[in-house]
Amino acid sequence: MKKTALLLVLAGLNYAAIAAPSSFDFKDPKTVNNVVFRTDAPLESINGTATGISGTVTFDPADPAATRGKIVVEAASLHVPNPIMEKGLQSDSWLDVAKYPDITFEVSGLDHVKTDGDKTTADVTGTFSLHGVSNKITVPVKMTFLKDRLKDRFPKLQGDLLVLRASFTIKRSDYGINKAKFEDKVSDEIQLTLSLAGQSPR
Repeated sequence: MKKTALLLVLAGLNYAAIAAPSSFDFKDPKTVNNVVFRTDAPLESINGTATGISGTVTFDPADPAATRGKIVVEAASLHVPNPIMEKGLQSDSWLDVAKYPDITFEVSGLDHVKTDGDKTTADVTGTFSLHGVSNKITVPVKMTFLKDRLKDRFPKLQGDLLVLRASFTIKRSDYGINKAKFEDKVSDEIQLTLSLAGQSPR
């Protein structure tokens, strides 16, 4: 009887370990993770990238709707091809990266979750914080769970990958960014595209 009880306990612990959600780290030493941003106004189009990505997301392939986490973008890592424009972008007239060093999105819930194989799509709601202002937004996200594929990115490590893709638009006026700037030169809308992969080593 004792042996049977012990086996049941061990089996339960083993199942819990398998079923438990994994924590994925999005800090990328290879700086492959990136956010692309674009503003398109009649007189000027600005395109750039940010690679200073970090954050943690908890994901369970058996229950994707329970996904929670936070993605952080280092504002000073925003880069545009024109150095003068980049300096202006990071100045206190625009993003003021010295005062507001982080751009963040913290997940609070998922709706319309659909899973097909290793891919899950959902409308993800969370708090987007930029330039000292936080707003609740909902964005479409595709998550791809790649079991045992961490070695594809880091050959010496074993574990899983979680790939996130998202594209959405915010308004700089909603975040107090240079509201007086004429929209014929700089659009109020900023298009953001996220291409991220997080790792969960074992």
